[in-house]
Amino acid sequence: MSIHRLALPLLLTAAASAASAQQQAAAIEKLAPYFPTPLTIVEKMLQFGALKAGEKHFDLGSGDGRIVIMAAEKFKADSTGVEFDADLFKQSSDKIKKKGLDKRSRIIHGDVMKQDYTSADVLTVYLLPSSNEKLRPLLDRQLKKGTRIVSHDFEISGWTPEKVESIDDDGEGRSHTLYFYRR
Repeated sequence: MSIHRLALPLLLTAAASAASAQQQAAAIEKLAPYFPTPLTIVEKMLQFGALKAGEKHFDLGSGDGRIVIMAAEKFKADSTGVEFDADLFKQSSDKIKKKGLDKRSRIIHGDVMKQDYTSADVLTVYLLPSSNEKLRPLLDRQLKKGTRIVSHDFEISGWTPEKVESIDDDGEGRSHTLYFYRR
């Protein structure tokens, strides 16, 4: 038996695994495309959610970490971001470390659909409507009574917001809408 015959099954298995990983990555990336939230809106989101010092905060699809960083730095919360993109994960983790916030904030490199949010007091999201719809059953199962959720620009279908705030042009040429929910 030649070495080529032995190597072929291993190569096929490796290729199949790589293709499967690429398909999973593409599906997950569609849940949270990167579009940074202006810092003025980040602060309003955290205020809108009434985030307090010491509370447990999660930001789903945390991008460059700006919401997590402000939650820890300005609001003194224990903040965790979840980001699938490896470059954004590294960038945000590096910023947290450089600012010395690693005791109060962190980024999980992973899928927002595979995390445990049972300890959340406040949750922030800036995901597409279809992503919010996919996420809702997980949040329905996990969030404790009283957890506050702030969604930027897109409602969470099936939930009724307690309040909605429209924010006029933030200087970047567009308006924003915040939706506040309480479980």
